[in-house]
Amino acid sequence: MPLRLNALLASNQQLRQFASKARQLSALQQLYESLVPPAFRHGTQVIEQQQQTLIIAANNSAVAAKLRHMSGELISLFQAKGCEITGIQIRVQVAAPRPAARPAPRKLGKAAREALGKLDENLAESPLKAALERLLKS
Repeated sequence: MPLRLNALLASNQQLRQFASKARQLSALQQLYESLVPPAFRHGTQVIEQQQQTLIIAANNSAVAAKLRHMSGELISLFQAKGCEITGIQIRVQVAAPRPAARPAPRKLGKAAREALGKLDENLAESPLKAALERLLKS
């Protein structure tokens, strides 16, 4: 599969440029992760390089403020690694929260099923009786 994808990316000038930009951003992200403290690796990422300015996204304003405070030091570290970075811009991009996974439905145990069955037998026709019957069927 990777060979076909590489062949596809190499087949078109626009795709070649896209692949080149993706490789460049990936390399910058790896370098960035090696330069920042571990606490910043999961909540931030390199999103673009415009000329000599590196643009970094932070997932909240507190992290963004700390990165802005560290930007001078980060520029020096990037330059020491041979990157022509003269500025850093920090953007806050709050990620949408992932929907909570629905817990798997729990099954009634044998004793609970028997107790609810006895209760169902003793109830008159009502919404409660109908609900118990649906519960026992599941």
